[in-house]
Amino acid sequence: MKKRLIGGLVAAAILIPTAAFAAPPLIEMLTRKPMTAEQVKVDEVGKATLEKLYSAFPETKSFEIIDASYLGDSTNSTDTKTIQQSIVLQEKGGTGKKVTLHTNGITGEIQDLTQENWEPKEKPLITLSDQQIKAKVNSLIDKMYGNLKEYEVAMEQMENPDQKTFMLNYTKKGSKTPFYQVFVQGNSISVGVVGGETTPSISKVEGYFSKNGKPDYFADDFLNDEKLFSLLKMSPTDLKQELAKGKSVVEVAASKNVSKQQVIDVIAKTQIEKQVQGEQNGATLSNRAKEQMMKEIEPKVVSVIEHKTETALKK
Repeated sequence: MKKRLIGGLVAAAILIPTAAFAAPPLIEMLTRKPMTAEQVKVDEVGKATLEKLYSAFPETKSFEIIDASYLGDSTNSTDTKTIQQSIVLQEKGGTGKKVTLHTNGITGEIQDLTQENWEPKEKPLITLSDQQIKAKVNSLIDKMYGNLKEYEVAMEQMENPDQKTFMLNYTKKGSKTPFYQVFVQGNSISVGVVGGETTPSISKVEGYFSKNGKPDYFADDFLNDEKLFSLLKMSPTDLKQELAKGKSVVEVAASKNVSKQQVIDVIAKTQIEKQVQGEQNGATLSNRAKEQMMKEIEPKVVSVIEHKTETALKK
């Protein structure tokens, strides 16, 4: 008897965490391949993910796996893991409570999860008070990731004309960037681990570019790169000062006899390393997977290093 494949061959996203206040997270499109429910249950990453979910919410043991897939190489090598694995579970019957989990195939960490329809249709999540919503989110994070005593939370309503949406940022005390970022809309909660730093780095600056006279943080996660500073032989403060003159990173690099491709390669490799961190556990990505990720991330890097701050014209 043939195993039933869950989900077709689709393009899916890897979320690479960005700095706080940055533009939307970097999303790279790679090929996602389907998995059967049976494959998920015997796979090392899939099994560990399900165990975490079942421990946090015992009732999900009776849920069906309605969709599953993995992102990465279709290799049988024992020392190569997939980049990301996704699992969707729902109450039997095809309606009701639903959970979607995306797990880092290298570290085994659940990068983000979405909980849908856990409140009655008559009183969906978004109709609750701010305090009630915050309590629901706190409970979800506490059960799936651990105690929140060391975190501070900021909640704000997003400007979304189509659907009422709240964003909650959970930041560790002493950190400037969120560790958990949550979106609440309709009857769903989506939690993402964006991994803020607990101690500010002396080698990083904020707002490399500016817009309308105000700091623009969209490029910070790309440019706060020790390897980039080493390549350009300059400090982050010096780089920011050069960019403030209306130059692009490419132009600054050229003045240092560094090619555009060298800059792209350095930044892209750092971004990939952030995504697949955890190779200290003995897992590695094949060269083919790395090359594919480099190719996909390059347009994003180029848009950053060719960007310029608009300088005011002197009268």
